Amino acid sequence: MEINLEHGAGGKLTHELFNSIFYKAFKNKVLEKAGDKAILRFGSTRIAFTTDAFVMSPKKVSGCSVGKLSVTGTVNDLLTCGAIPMYLSASFIIEEGYPISNLNEIVRDMSEAAKASKVSIVTGDTKVVEKGKADGVYITTSGIGKVIKNSNVSGSNAEPGDIILVSGPVGTHGTAVMLARGEFGLYSNVSSDCCSLNDLVIPLIKKYGRKIKVIRDPTRGGLATTLNEIAQESKVGMVVEESKIPVLEEVKSACEILGIDFLSMANEGIMVFIVDAKVKDKFLRDLRSNPKGKLASVIGEVVSDREKRVVLSTSIGGERILDMAKGLPLPRIC
Repeated sequence: MEINLEHGAGGKLTHELFNSIFYKAFKNKVLEKAGDKAILRFGSTRIAFTTDAFVMSPKKVSGCSVGKLSVTGTVNDLLTCGAIPMYLSASFIIEEGYPISNLNEIVRDMSEAAKASKVSIVTGDTKVVEKGKADGVYITTSGIGKVIKNSNVSGSNAEPGDIILVSGPVGTHGTAVMLARGEFGLYSNVSSDCCSLNDLVIPLIKKYGRKIKVIRDPTRGGLATTLNEIAQESKVGMVVEESKIPVLEEVKSACEILGIDFLSMANEGIMVFIVDAKVKDKFLRDLRSNPKGKLASVIGEVVSDREKRVVLSTSIGGERILDMAKGLPLPRIC
């Protein structure tokens, strides 16, 4: 067996790779809670730590670039720990012959995104590899942040009766990248939703505290994979209503034409929240009061009778299992 591109797509094969190789080798109590982020204790202080690698083709699309994404993606991962993002590192693998003007543009985008996200890039590393040994440039960023007092968010916290919300339209980033490639003869004004969500998430954590059970950013593998991850970690079922999932009409149409499920497409500017049902209405109002959450929606409920399964109630009145993303609709999008 060999590694193929689907192992990096964020779906089933990605999870199998993590469990069979990385988790098996590195197994510890911190890692078993979440693979790409961790909450570490130093006395009474809780620190969130995360790392991510970014490859994107093309390097720039409407609303996003690999530089901007490398910052906002890591910032948003820290937010899912219930933390205030503070410091980032940045590591570059650059292919020989890559234009310095392009590298300057990437670094400028990173600088602007860091300022907008109120984080500092404080350390890093650079390596250059032979021509033909990399796709221009690869970026790895790591981040640390301080966990907000009284927050306790984890993929293992969802309980039957909790409510599932999404802060905005799904599938937008993946569709923007797909159409920007020009490979399918489809053209649209869809822009990536790539952005950091500090101003949306931090006030909610401070206000609702432990009433927020789970926060996740549905990046690679999309909403479908993210919900399945939570269901497995919490050992619960979920019922999601298709008609309540927000999606831009242009995104839905493009995915339908190409036979791609928009629920498996990457997102870079929305969050999935699972909250106590008692705060559902107030939480939704607060989400929608922020411009980044104006299209937020309650999309479903955590249940006890569909253990580790996500069931989609379809718009035509039926039901189907919503599984993790399969296949490789798009490589290198986040």
